[in-house]
Amino acid sequence: MKIENGKLFLITALILLVCAASFGLLSATTYLFPYFLKEELGFSSLRPLHVSLAIFWIILGATGCVYYGIEEYTEKKCNPTISFLQWVLWIIAILGIMNNYFTKDFEGREYWEFRTEWVFPILIAWLLFMYNTIPLLKSIKKWPVYFWMWFTGILFFLFTFLENYLWTIPYFRENIIIDMTIQWKVNGSLVGSWNQILYGTAFFLMDKNDDKKTIGGSKLAFSMYFLGLFNLMFNWGHHIYTLPTENYIRYIGYFVSMTEWVFFIKIVWNWRKEIKSIKNLNRSYSYKFIAATNVWVFLNMGQAILMSIPAVNLYTHGTHVTVAHAMGTTIGINSMILLSTCFTYLYNSKQSTIPNNMHLAFWLLQVSLFIFWITLNWAGITKGIWQLSIEPIQFSEMMNGLRPQFQIIYLSGIGLFIAILLLAYSILRKKKIR
Repeated sequence: MKIENGKLFLITALILLVCAASFGLLSATTYLFPYFLKEELGFSSLRPLHVSLAIFWIILGATGCVYYGIEEYTEKKCNPTISFLQWVLWIIAILGIMNNYFTKDFEGREYWEFRTEWVFPILIAWLLFMYNTIPLLKSIKKWPVYFWMWFTGILFFLFTFLENYLWTIPYFRENIIIDMTIQWKVNGSLVGSWNQILYGTAFFLMDKNDDKKTIGGSKLAFSMYFLGLFNLMFNWGHHIYTLPTENYIRYIGYFVSMTEWVFFIKIVWNWRKEIKSIKNLNRSYSYKFIAATNVWVFLNMGQAILMSIPAVNLYTHGTHVTVAHAMGTTIGINSMILLSTCFTYLYNSKQSTIPNNMHLAFWLLQVSLFIFWITLNWAGITKGIWQLSIEPIQFSEMMNGLRPQFQIIYLSGIGLFIAILLLAYSILRKKKIR
């Protein structure tokens, strides 16, 4: 049987996306109906099911992106047996992790709350991924920027993933400050790692649709790469403002976070050009999702910069503002790039004959996500003010006051679920045979 490396991972990732959206909707239901599935699963199981499946959608989707991009650029094939074994290990780990959550058998740390035995198939799968792709990267003498971003993302993911399990060593586990510092640091760095892979994919797709193919070698692209690498290595400092760590760590975290103004200003500077260029380009969904990514980068970078200011972070840390930023980044940026890749390599349809339900799904996704994002921020700011009030009302009273926001979040979550279901169904129903 001939296995197409990238397709195997992208199709699996799409299925995981639908599962993540399903558990996300069930999680949101518990905010309105606290006893919903409380005995069977409850929020304690629904939340990690949703979060883990969303993370696996990104990681497996990013893997598929790299396979497609490297093989197309080098005109060589990665070893299909190794990629299939890598996929099998991921499936074993994912099924084992889901069983842990369904049976409420928790271990680990935030976002990685499954039992540690499932670390090993993930680790072996990632090592196989490196073994299968890096030789093809090395076969090209002059790397475009997306090669550097893929290589950096793959390498740093391995390092950070291992760092995530330092808590298994008593020295780290028995010191709560060190344990929490590493935990929060790792969460920021892991996101930076797969962001490198996905942003590299975005550059690759833009180069692919550009006759001149100037993006991959441009000075601006490499400047953004080095700034992204700098943020990946040091940006985590702003995640630990609330911990009693050394002041210089907070200052470095704040300074590094502020360098993201470069991204912010560049996006604003190019905004009018982007709007004009969309009118002149074919309305392909590969391009439309990349264009949507620009909007969400604009919104989320602005929010990230504000959240990195210590005085603001004091109010937002641990509230729904953090959730809003995570969802805006995961869906608005990462998922838009992955969906663009899916339409590029999986969807089998002429760009001029896109069915109407696709237009509906695209705009339902954008509008629902914006309402979802803005309402989460609204709820988070309300909770942040309550946290720092001199004489706060009771927690239950504060949560009851947020019920209107939770209702809007739930309704917009339904819109997100429908949009994702339509998009995944359309791609898989009309997927390319070869």
